[in-house]
Amino acid sequence: MPKILLIEDDISFCKLLEKFLVKKAYEVTIAFSAAEARLAIKKESFDLILTDLRLPDSDGIGLMSEFKNSYPEIPVILMTGYSDVNTAVKAIKNGAADYISKPFNPDEVLLVITNALQTSNEEEEEEEEETPKKEKKSNKKQAAVENEFVKGISVASKKLLDHIHLVSPTDMSVLIIGESGTGKEIIAKSIHQQSNRKNNNFIAVDCGAIPKELAASEFFGHLKGSFTGAISDKMGYFEAANGGTLFLDEIGNLSYENQIQLLRALQERKIKPVGSNKEINVDIRIITATNEDLREAVKNGDFREDLYHRINEFSIESPSLKDRDEDLMVFADYFLEKANQQLNKDIIGFSPEVVSIFQNYNWPGNLRELQNCVKRATLLSQGDYIQSDVLPTEFFQIQKQSNSNSSSIFSLSENEKEAIIHALSKAQNNKSEAAKLLKITRKTLYNKLKQYNID
Repeated sequence: MPKILLIEDDISFCKLLEKFLVKKAYEVTIAFSAAEARLAIKKESFDLILTDLRLPDSDGIGLMSEFKNSYPEIPVILMTGYSDVNTAVKAIKNGAADYISKPFNPDEVLLVITNALQTSNEEEEEEEEETPKKEKKSNKKQAAVENEFVKGISVASKKLLDHIHLVSPTDMSVLIIGESGTGKEIIAKSIHQQSNRKNNNFIAVDCGAIPKELAASEFFGHLKGSFTGAISDKMGYFEAANGGTLFLDEIGNLSYENQIQLLRALQERKIKPVGSNKEINVDIRIITATNEDLREAVKNGDFREDLYHRINEFSIESPSLKDRDEDLMVFADYFLEKANQQLNKDIIGFSPEVVSIFQNYNWPGNLRELQNCVKRATLLSQGDYIQSDVLPTEFFQIQKQSNSNSSSIFSLSENEKEAIIHALSKAQNNKSEAAKLLKITRKTLYNKLKQYNID
């Protein structure tokens, strides 16, 4: 019977999950904090660790790194809210076996746990001899998360790409403006990866999740005993990002007092941990993101104007999904490929009906909503193609406000085969051009040519 260490501070949710796992023949030990988890792992051995991303005395990624160093053979799965999926993907790069988005469905939990335990066993068996098969498998997993930035084909995407290429090699502070779920952290990461700092740390911080009383300690670190609860020295985000890039998401959520502390650190490039008299020099690049109008916040006196100018040496618009219609199926295909790898599935593509539903939906949650929708649909699909019966109910309740001028004779619908033949004829058999007219990727077009036996 596999033994699972479950680390979660929400007691009722924890008990519910424990009950479910025990029913499915797993032995479960519960820890409500990182401290309890450390004690538990010293006492007994576990086959798998399931930890929440946010804990009262630590964060899941930090705890995962700690366990990975001491017990590299135990797979760690992160449990995360939808808003933290980007962080979870980053955790996979740092060694997590997988992640589960909350609220999650029981089938997905079982699948992810089974995969992690199976992968762990296979790796133990293969540890002696490094076979090409193992190498191929790990490369496949790597490919799923390595290149997170997807180059779209829309005008908005091309403009975004140009701006990223332009600003990346400089040390300018970048402010990324865009709606929730448009992939602002992915843009920040892409800037870091194309900069001269790419070999140093990229530290992402959600400013909305930091209580204002703890912000100084989170940003600048603290010494043991400097305040109640400071049980050991702690390195802050600024020091952790030294030499690299610090990404501050939803910066508009910082309190006025925290804004002053941040401004001082950015101006002087020096920080002082809480409880210390010693200043530490830091060399970091700042990238910030917001989904609100900071200029309006400056006007209203909620955001300091001097800090706004300090972080906004260059601004980048992160376009919403409705502003990049042509990219919709490019992203859907990418998320499908990723979901196939994460869930060990082999779905080929989307049915014509689903493509049509996707193109007529508003996507209020942007790329994050699309990713979650495709992952869920991949998990639930039994055949080769994702069909409409695995889509959430909201897709059948909300219809996109379609502008008469944006409707295209080439959009895919019931007469899909005719639309493809028409597009190929219009594009003089140039597959790339035909795919653009149909607003799908070349790969999807080739699948459809095969599906309809079109030469």
